[in-house]
Amino acid sequence: MARTRVRITPLLALSFSAALLLTATGCGGESDTPSSSTSSSDADAAGKDTGPVVVATTSWEGAFAKAAGAEDVTVIVPESVQHAPDYDPKPSDLAAVADADFVLYAPFEPYAEKFKEAAGGDAELVEVNLDNDADKAKAEVTRLGKMFGTEATAKEWITTFDTEYGKLQKGLKSAWPDGKAPTVVAQVFSAWSAKLAGAEVVGTYGPEAVTAEQLSDLSGKKPQLVLDNVHMTTGTVLPDSGARQVGIVNYPDEDLDLLTVYKNAATTLEKAMNAS
Repeated sequence: MARTRVRITPLLALSFSAALLLTATGCGGESDTPSSSTSSSDADAAGKDTGPVVVATTSWEGAFAKAAGAEDVTVIVPESVQHAPDYDPKPSDLAAVADADFVLYAPFEPYAEKFKEAAGGDAELVEVNLDNDADKAKAEVTRLGKMFGTEATAKEWITTFDTEYGKLQKGLKSAWPDGKAPTVVAQVFSAWSAKLAGAEVVGTYGPEAVTAEQLSDLSGKKPQLVLDNVHMTTGTVLPDSGARQVGIVNYPDEDLDLLTVYKNAATTLEKAMNAS
């Protein structure tokens, strides 16, 4: 189901309805928004089937789609936006949604309703479970692969993931201080990295602000590391506990490589453990 992609420049003073009209008629200029895409313009020009047209609100959903086998993936929120829920969609973003076969979003994103309205009845809206826990991530990739009709590609990715994940776990275990699993406190959306490291989670916090009572309780656990979520950080969590705070990144870069998230986390964790 190859399609000609239309990108509408945000510099044009177009209303949302005009943007949709341009999309429908194949008119409009080249633009750098939406922020990124893994689609092949050469394949489109040649009329080849590139699979479903997928629009993802962020690179996190986009990476799941790519891992599942989607080749034509457009990401709405720029990778440079550290806290994705703060993004304010533009008319050109909504126009891209209207041209999709699948629209991937997370329920905690405040602009999800706008995308639902823009998609109308043509696109299938897919709520994605954004969790980098290894088992949950593989389950989500499998689910999306079935939706996209790319089960074989999704299965291949999972095989590669299992191999690489095992290597990362082995490397992190060899970096345990004094050969013992480190004790950690983790922000709820960073707990997956503790599992990757084989660490002992003695407490969690977030996504709400940490209360004084929580701080006292978490400090009393005497963790060696605090695994913070860089996308929702509230600064130093346990400043007087002696724990080393580590920033964990959940969102992939614009290349939408989900495996890189795990590799980067492993590198960060290994450095932190070696410094303990």
